[in-house]
Amino acid sequence: MNKVVMVSGGNAGLGLEISQRLQALGNTVVAFGLAEHLQHETEVFVTGQVNYAAADLTNEQHIQQLCERTAEAFGRIDAIVNNAALGPLGTLDNTSVETWQAIHNVNLLGPFIFAKAALPYMKEQGGGCVVNIGSGAGWGKANMLAYAASKGGLMAFNQALALDVFQYKIRVNALIPGGGGIVTPMSLERFQGSQEALQAKAIGSVAGRPIHGSDMADAIEFLISDASQTISGTIIDVGCFHHQGTSTPLGIAK
Repeated sequence: MNKVVMVSGGNAGLGLEISQRLQALGNTVVAFGLAEHLQHETEVFVTGQVNYAAADLTNEQHIQQLCERTAEAFGRIDAIVNNAALGPLGTLDNTSVETWQAIHNVNLLGPFIFAKAALPYMKEQGGGCVVNIGSGAGWGKANMLAYAASKGGLMAFNQALALDVFQYKIRVNALIPGGGGIVTPMSLERFQGSQEALQAKAIGSVAGRPIHGSDMADAIEFLISDASQTISGTIIDVGCFHHQGTSTPLGIAK
């Protein structure tokens, strides 16, 4: 495909799987995250590879500099994926103001900063794509107050941005990794590192299993390709849609 794609949180967990799969599908990827979560940094960006960089999504200067570096190396930025997220559990009673702010800084301010830095390049080149990674919690889930609010906000951001940049041929869409049981550092932390506990009651997907990063990447590949050139402002559920008001599916294959 040979698109230049930037992925926040693309150096670990679901983001790393997304980055590696996008590269395998023929894209050039710039995967970035916090320096302490980065095993190695790519000194010289190379076409056709996953290029790793250290950058704080909540730091406007970091993201502006990384977008500039990417555009200088490859001549364009075709797509950005807002994947990085922070998701501690908590209710109103046990969520501190500091935790609320930290979650919203990564999950909502971060995508704003990333889009603000990258979209001028897309406007100049005549188009591009933004893919926002949401959550079923964005419709509201118990014991996820701050996280749910941030992901609900991200869906509103997705729709509003799609309208604002429609005239520039910049497409903005969202993906929901649904069904539960998805193995990521964030989800494992909620279950004290136990994959068994994480997946014990997971509904999974129509494929009879929880989804993984490659499933997300395949959907991203479609959304950033010319095959979806008329699609914007859309939310695609990659997994199971029961959190959007339907009944829990019965007879799920295990």
